[in-house]
Order: sequence, then C-alpha cells, then structure tokens
Amino acid sequence: MSSYDHGRAYIVSEGRLLERRLAETVFDGAPASGVLTAVAAFANPDGGFGHALEPDLRASTSQPIFAEQALRAYDDVGVAPAEVLDALCDHLAGIGQPAVPAIVPSALDQPHAAHWTDDFGPKPSLNPTAGICGLIHRFGASHPWLDDATGWCLDELRSSEMPSDAHTLRCVLTLLEHLPDTGDLAEEAGMAVQTATWFRHEPDDPGYGLTPFHFAADPGDRWRSLFSDDLIERSLDRLAGDQQADGGWPITWEPPSAAATLEWRGQATLLALRWLMAYGRLDPSDTPDPLALR
Repeated sequence: MSSYDHGRAYIVSEGRLLERRLAETVFDGAPASGVLTAVAAFANPDGGFGHALEPDLRASTSQPIFAEQALRAYDDVGVAPAEVLDALCDHLAGIGQPAVPAIVPSALDQPHAAHWTDDFGPKPSLNPTAGICGLIHRFGASHPWLDDATGWCLDELRSSEMPSDAHTLRCVLTLLEHLPDTGDLAEEAGMAVQTATWFRHEPDDPGYGLTPFHFAADPGDRWRSLFSDDLIERSLDRLAGDQQADGGWPITWEPPSAAATLEWRGQATLLALRWLMAYGRLDPSDTPDPLALR
C-alpha cells in the first residue's frame, strides 16, 4: 500500500466527517457541498461555530478560534456561503469591538488541553482576529465589523512590535496576503518568522512547532520565499518519515481526550498528504485525480 493510500485509509478509519469530506473534495474532486455541510454541523444559532471544531477545546459554545478553523476549511475548498460569513461577522461584533480574543470564558467550562488557559482571553488579540479577517477578505465579503477589525489589526501592527510567535504571525500573514498596500508589514512579518517561537526551525526537533508548510502549503504560495530550499527539503524529509505504521501522522502535544487525539491525527494526516503531494514527494499517480492542493 502506498503512503498516500495508507494515509487515506487512516482518514477513513479514524478521521471525523469534516476531514473525510475535505479529503474527498481536495483529492478526488468531490463537490465542495459536502465540506460546507460538514462545517455547518459545527455552527450555532448565534452565527458562530462551536462543538470542538478545534479539538483541544471540547466546548459546544461559539469561540473565535473555532471561527478561524471553519474559515480555513472554506479556504481549502475555495467556497464560503455569503450568508454564513455575514452571520459570523454579526456574531463577532457582539463579542468585542473591534477585535476578538481567541476564546471567551465558556471555552474553559468543558474539558480542554492544558495549554488553553485564561491567558487567551478576554483581551482582543491578533491571533485569531487577523486570521479571521484575512480569510473573510479572501472571499470578498464586506461588513462593518470586518472593516473595524481589519483597521484594528493594522493599527496594532504599525504601532507595536511585530509578534514573535509563529501562530500569531501565521494569522498576520493570512491577513496581509489579502490586503493591498501592506508590503512593508509583510516584509517585517516575514522577517519575524525567521526567529519566531513555536516554529520548527530545525526539522528534526521532536517538539511541537509550526512548519514552513503552515505558511506555504504549496510551492506557488506567496510566503514560500520566506523559507530556504534547504529548510523546505529537510522539512519534507521529516514529514515523510513521520507517517506511522497505522497510516496516520502523529501529533506532538497532549490533547484532552482520546477523541481529540484521533481528530487531530486525522487533520495532521490530511495536511501531510496535501503538503507532500504539493511539493512532489508523493507520486501523482497515487491519487485518482490530483487537484490544486491549496
């Protein structure tokens, strides 16, 4: 069984419905409607998203970090319902003007991973506000909250030091990718990635960290130039070598439950297959119909 087939089998066996639907659309060309339906299952009547969409938070209540996760799923398939984006902006406006924190207090009322603490709220932050705004801009939506929150992000970036952690920088670069006339900030953010915390600067480091592929999922992506060819190749070597005997990819932190572990591994496996294919490390003949893997 090829690495690709083994990974796909793992997603079918252990992944949640969202990752199964994403795999069908990204790899097999299935209609995006399946992904939209799967994301809709996490939606709440208030316009936000809940129900452990980010598996380390088991809360059913709407959380800003869940909104970012939903938008990244839409980004994967290139479609986002306009009415959902509008309702989401209404919801986010009700949390805080103009920006939002990663979580609201109800997130910690249910089981959660140890790294999720009160430090992530209630103060508004670039992570995830910038990422949310960038992904909504990506779909050409307009909303008063989006205007205000985008302005807040830009003011924050221009008046303060550039963030130094990889998660926040990923959100910042997501925003800047979809805004005009922000080349100076993009250059500064790109430089900050080179020394960022929570980034895997050494591919063989067994600890947790974002990889170059979290910023450039495809060689043609705008932020690919931030990373040397050597780092990309060594990171691909590490990624290919991390596939486990069960076909899935591991994670490097402790989720709050067995279910969360499986959900994260399903996500990790989907990402690994996409990245390895995009960068030419999996033979295209391993898939029925390879698509643009962005």
